Amino acid sequence: MADSGRVKHDSPSSSPGPGRKKAQQSPGSKVRYSVNAPGHCFRKVTLTKPTFCHHCSDFIWGIVGFVCEVCNFMSHEKCLKHARTVCSCMAPTQVQVPVAHCFGPAGQKKRFCCVCRKHLEGSSALRCEVCELHVHSDCAPFSVSDCRFCHQDGGQDIDTYQHHWREGNMSSGARCEVCRRTCSSSDILAGMRCEWCGITAHASCYIIIPPECSMGRLQNMILHPSCVRICSRNFSKMHCYRISENSHHSEMGNRFSGSGQNYILGPKREHTLKVFDGDDAAKRNQFRLVSIPRMIKNEEVVEASLRAFYIPDEPQDYELQSYSQQGLFTDDIINRNGTPDNKPIFKDTVSDSWVLRSKPKETEVGFTMSYPFISYPSSVQRQVLSGQEILLEKLQEIRKTSLRQMNQTRFYIEESRNRVAQVNLLLGGFPTQLEKEEYTHLLSEHLSVKSESVSAVLFSGAVVLQISCFSEAERIYMLAKDTSISSKQLYSLVIPEIMQSKLAKGSCPLLVFVNPKSGGLKGREILYSFRKLLNPHQVFELTSGGPLPGLHAFREVPHFRILVCGGDGTVGWVLGVLESIRHKITCPEPAIGIIPLGTGNDLARVLRWGVGYSGEDPYNILLSVDEAEEVQMDRWTILLDAQEMTEDGKENGFLEPPKIVHMNNYFGLGIDAELSLDFHHAREVDPDKFNSRFHNKGVYVKVGLQKLSHTRNLHKDIRMQVDKHDVELPTIEGLIFLNIPSWGSGADLWGSDSESRFGRPRIDDGMLEVVGVTGVVHMGQVQSGMRSGIRIAQGSYIRITVNKPIPVQVDGEPWIQSPGQIIISAAGPKVCMLRKSKTKQKKQSGSLKEGRSDSPAPSDGGQ
Repeated sequence: MADSGRVKHDSPSSSPGPGRKKAQQSPGSKVRYSVNAPGHCFRKVTLTKPTFCHHCSDFIWGIVGFVCEVCNFMSHEKCLKHARTVCSCMAPTQVQVPVAHCFGPAGQKKRFCCVCRKHLEGSSALRCEVCELHVHSDCAPFSVSDCRFCHQDGGQDIDTYQHHWREGNMSSGARCEVCRRTCSSSDILAGMRCEWCGITAHASCYIIIPPECSMGRLQNMILHPSCVRICSRNFSKMHCYRISENSHHSEMGNRFSGSGQNYILGPKREHTLKVFDGDDAAKRNQFRLVSIPRMIKNEEVVEASLRAFYIPDEPQDYELQSYSQQGLFTDDIINRNGTPDNKPIFKDTVSDSWVLRSKPKETEVGFTMSYPFISYPSSVQRQVLSGQEILLEKLQEIRKTSLRQMNQTRFYIEESRNRVAQVNLLLGGFPTQLEKEEYTHLLSEHLSVKSESVSAVLFSGAVVLQISCFSEAERIYMLAKDTSISSKQLYSLVIPEIMQSKLAKGSCPLLVFVNPKSGGLKGREILYSFRKLLNPHQVFELTSGGPLPGLHAFREVPHFRILVCGGDGTVGWVLGVLESIRHKITCPEPAIGIIPLGTGNDLARVLRWGVGYSGEDPYNILLSVDEAEEVQMDRWTILLDAQEMTEDGKENGFLEPPKIVHMNNYFGLGIDAELSLDFHHAREVDPDKFNSRFHNKGVYVKVGLQKLSHTRNLHKDIRMQVDKHDVELPTIEGLIFLNIPSWGSGADLWGSDSESRFGRPRIDDGMLEVVGVTGVVHMGQVQSGMRSGIRIAQGSYIRITVNKPIPVQVDGEPWIQSPGQIIISAAGPKVCMLRKSKTKQKKQSGSLKEGRSDSPAPSDGGQ
């Protein structure tokens, strides 16, 4: 057979030689060029549309270009000898320890596939939830398992981390760390970026950058991978990073068959073959379509099949077997037509379905005692061979299952040490306020958990288990997801162990909570961005167990900050859980910053985080959090001493409220709470429509117009004492108690005018401002800035007597309050919040020099 055109590397620094044509070509095949680029197989093509070079990113003038037949890398003729980008078929050979990706649906931004280098379009695009890998769903099985390594797994400890380079899909304007020229492109997959520190470089420049990574400008808030330990055997990456699995993820592997693109060899699509990669693909009916000319050499068909599966080996070592097992794809079933080199020519075959296999070797040497890492499309499995298992037999088994799998399998020899496995599981959904013995009994009854495994009982019916057996941990994890107690579904999470002894001196890692249901699709995008910019073990999705798992994981970190991505209700949720377990965490007062994703976002407005998230750069947001100042804020306890509910109340749908609630922003009675209650009911009827701030405010206006003719003499239904002094109420329909100077999406209800009998309101003055409104029209005037509310009092201890059922709301959560006493008082110590700095900050490019990054970096995210 003629030269295949593949590259054999003796040294990465060897100078590339000029391209040369193949000595012999079969009918229908193209002239190919062999260069020193890693794994590429170039051929000359005629360009019919504007095209850019993937090496220099410049436009290819003229009609002649060179394209790799495997990965579609396009190049000038002058750039062929300089290309350093590894071909997709050779990329697995560059990975020493495979790390699986966590695929999920891609976003809306323009991206390019990291396997075939083509533009991603439609709903078939996928992206890794942890790194910057973007692929087509058909290309995902052929992506390299080279995701970021974000934790220690109990094996060899790594303290120094190197740059983790990813090609292309960078922000516009990114500049090369070496030559300072632009290295990004919006037209092709070009440029390299470190996914830890963020520096960028050209593909020809990054190889001279020192390999050690310092984590860049965000190093103080990134949870360093050497400080995190998870014994992750038997658990997928989705489980370890607490990423919600949905049908889109599970169907990813099923889309890699015939629905994808054909692999075409030659100018004519005369014949199409279904090719399976080993026995496993044949059982799953996962195949690649290989289109070939009518007359083609036997070895070129095998070579085309290898390229379709991105396998870089030579075709002489492989063969195609008929899927119907009627015989081998050998000279016996090939129509010979007497080619010049007397090689067989493929013409008409018996079957259209073939299985790609490795030819049996005459002599193979076997070894024992090895540790293989076996890569699959969406997972990496580590298997330890016993002393009786022969390595050769294991290799032959993997090779028969899948050649692609064999190509990504790594074998290691490690010192045998007695490691103590410890898997931390958090199980939630249990009844609250039980004793430890009662929780132990429930675990033993429903999950068959031994009592010695229960290490802690946490707030809100959650239990932490420390399990020393991988199979037992997996059993409990899966069983808990299918178990209900008292008609409530349990949930289970794998919790990372943060080794605080390895934290760098002065570091302050950031604990991020994201509510993906807030802000429409923006919460989902922020969750993805922060997993990418930080260590995913410090980013927690609130729909999976709430704030408790994150706070438990950080319980021994001496100093950390919290960033809450959600509305005011989400911030109150995190503050409530933090207050309940404050005595169990080492950090005395973790400061809390906000990314506003809700409708009103009044607390975020007061702390200068803006009126709402509108697509600011997440990197600049993290810089703003790093530079934010810490301020104190009052927090209030509301004691609801309600009377027993009457039968009449039940018929009218009155709900018994909680006995004690906490308030951060404001507490309202009357017309203000009635509008919130109507909005709450409308959202419960059709929650899918309430996915934008504009729509939510429109519903508020609608329910407000319906109350224009409504009259409620609130001053006749309640009595109030402020600091043990009776206060006479004016004629009002609503009474509001303010802790912050923002109400109803930024309105100044108290007003800015000074008055001698009242002090200037502050969020840390230990005082509440009591304001009244006369109706819906008055509320509208306050919202438009034409008027302010009726100032009634200021105080730190308030008692309210309610004579009849009345709507109330605390921080936007409404209900009907039965007659009784309501007492508002300070809730213990103040909470520490982060207020965005006033300093006007400059916008940062995506690649800052690490040497310059010690100075504070500016940000654009404004109010």
